[in-house]
Amino acid sequence: MPPDYAGKNLRGCSFKGQNLTGANFSKADIRGANFTNAILKGADFTGAKAGLQKRWTIGLLIASWLLSAVSGFFSLFFGVLVASIFSSTTTEYFSRIQQIISGIVSLIVLLVFCIITLRKSLTAGLGAVAVAVAGAVAVAFALAVAVNGGLFAFALARAFGGSVSVAGAGAGAVAVAFAGAVAGAIAVAGAIAGAIAIAIAGAGAVAVAFAGAFHVDGAVAFAGVVAGAVALVFAGAGAVAFTLFSAYIGWRSLRGDEKDAWVRSFAVAFAATGGTSFRGADLTDADFTGAILKNTDFRKANLTRTRFYEAKKLDLARVGNLILAKRDILKLLVSCNGREKSYLGANLKGANLIGADLTKANFKDADITEATFQGACLEWANLTLAQAVGTDFTSAKMTGTCVEAWNIESSTLLNNVDCRFVYLLEHPQLGTDERERRPNSGEFQPGEFFKLFEEVLNTVDLIFRNGIDWKAFVNAFDNVQQQNQDTELSLQSIENKGEGVVVVKVAVPDSADKEKIHRDFTQSYQLALQAVEEKYKAQLQAKDNEIVIYRQQSADMKEIMSLLANKPINVQVDNKLENKNMTNSNDSSRSINIGNIGGDFNASGQALNLGDISGTVTNTINELPSSTEPEKPGIKELLTQLQTAIEAEENLPPEDKAEALEQVNALAEAGKNPQEGAMQKAAKTAIKILKGTVASLPDATKLVEECGKLLPLISQFLG
Repeated sequence: MPPDYAGKNLRGCSFKGQNLTGANFSKADIRGANFTNAILKGADFTGAKAGLQKRWTIGLLIASWLLSAVSGFFSLFFGVLVASIFSSTTTEYFSRIQQIISGIVSLIVLLVFCIITLRKSLTAGLGAVAVAVAGAVAVAFALAVAVNGGLFAFALARAFGGSVSVAGAGAGAVAVAFAGAVAGAIAVAGAIAGAIAIAIAGAGAVAVAFAGAFHVDGAVAFAGVVAGAVALVFAGAGAVAFTLFSAYIGWRSLRGDEKDAWVRSFAVAFAATGGTSFRGADLTDADFTGAILKNTDFRKANLTRTRFYEAKKLDLARVGNLILAKRDILKLLVSCNGREKSYLGANLKGANLIGADLTKANFKDADITEATFQGACLEWANLTLAQAVGTDFTSAKMTGTCVEAWNIESSTLLNNVDCRFVYLLEHPQLGTDERERRPNSGEFQPGEFFKLFEEVLNTVDLIFRNGIDWKAFVNAFDNVQQQNQDTELSLQSIENKGEGVVVVKVAVPDSADKEKIHRDFTQSYQLALQAVEEKYKAQLQAKDNEIVIYRQQSADMKEIMSLLANKPINVQVDNKLENKNMTNSNDSSRSINIGNIGGDFNASGQALNLGDISGTVTNTINELPSSTEPEKPGIKELLTQLQTAIEAEENLPPEDKAEALEQVNALAEAGKNPQEGAMQKAAKTAIKILKGTVASLPDATKLVEECGKLLPLISQFLG
């Protein structure tokens, strides 16, 4: 019997790692409770209240006040710096120049930071601060020269002093925006920081005004009063403006603006400290309908078919990289209203959309694996290319739905689907308005919709969006058959959907693990495709190398012909005469043997017989020197082993075997002069082609093992 905690006070309780399958937590107070790594399959949390306990709330509130105080301090700091442009609290000439320059530099940095942050992001604003500092220093230099050309060095030094303040002010800007965002995240009014800042700024400015008012010089005193009043206005205005700016950044981040997503993530993580934790918990089929989920940690939890209908403040929960991280998906799961909305390519794996209104929604290319649409309205929705393995459509309304090339199998539930007709094409065929309506006329009778796809449920659909490389397909299919020897696989149909999309249906038994077969084929096809592409590239490179070598040889042909012309030709003439009728007979027949010309030509009266490619490879390998160490094979021995392995491999087609032997011959030629650059390139190309050739073979074959062992050793010998 599952435990029943309905309506109980479970604040701060620990259920870490416990098996609570089917437990009832409806309307329970689970603030601060720890469900880390617990098994909560089918658990009922309807109306439960999660989040922070009071003591954690107070602690975070105090922390937010401290951050607000920091915000107020830096707001005051900026206000005073800017107001120093108009202040006359000193009559000393150079001090006055310093105040003006520091105020202008601060104002430039502040304006640049605020503008960039508002238009782009807080991170971009911080990056612009450094540029603004450099620009402000240049402005300060120009002002110093304008005031007194003879004393520009002194003014510049003071400007650099002000720039140091600016750097601190830039750091203050970070603290302001950051503090405002975090404070807003835990519901602390930004007005508090603004009030503190205004009060402090006002007090400081009034003090400055009074200091000027009681100056010994009457004219200076009057000027000080005026300057103090101006400083008060500008300091207060600057503090208020910067506080509002901080509050806006915090509000924008919490609203979900992607410009400052990291600020929101940090704020939510900060506010969730000490809150209810479902981290790593299995919440399959759990129900959080109407629950309050603020300050709750769902990171790494299993949310397969977890229901969040009308859950409150879920956007303030810590969700990591789950499907809840996307704001539009979160809204859909909470409201169950996706009418006429687009979820193109969205990750909705395991989503709970029971009874949802999804009329005319676009789920093209979306992953809705293991999701549930029980009783949902999917009329006129677009499910083209949707991954719907293990998806539950029981009692769903699907009239007018487009199901072109959707991926379903036996685990997909289509029981009691309410459907009058569907379309098998998203767009009409070229030049027509035909979208392959089913049935072609009339409407489905009860049970006919299921029968239409019953055959599909016993197949695995392989979808190719950029055409098919059939050589890679055949190799991948052979590998999958070897990996699933107990499962009978057969090609059922090949459908060209247009725009490069091809669907291959593979018939499988009812008991087959279709997901595994689909995964195995996808992986094998990608590997085979890479091998084929690598092989083609290597062949093209080999052809290019041959062309280069041919051109080099052609360029030297004149010199070669000259050398051949100087070679001596030995002619041996034997006169023999045989006459049986004469006792003194001589053989007058002649046999002319022309010796080798440069070792490249042999005229013996017989046709030159090179034999097959294997004999040529053997001859080339035999020209290499043998290893001087019997226990350590050399290049000759390694190539001999490789040749033997290729000739003995039964899984290698004859044309691939001939090509592989040609590459072994190329390696043997390179072994004669391994230090030559052209030979090294040719050897490298040959090794690439060999790797591409054997990549199409199953991993367990003898040749794959031999190549994996021999090719690295051959590469070392050839440098």
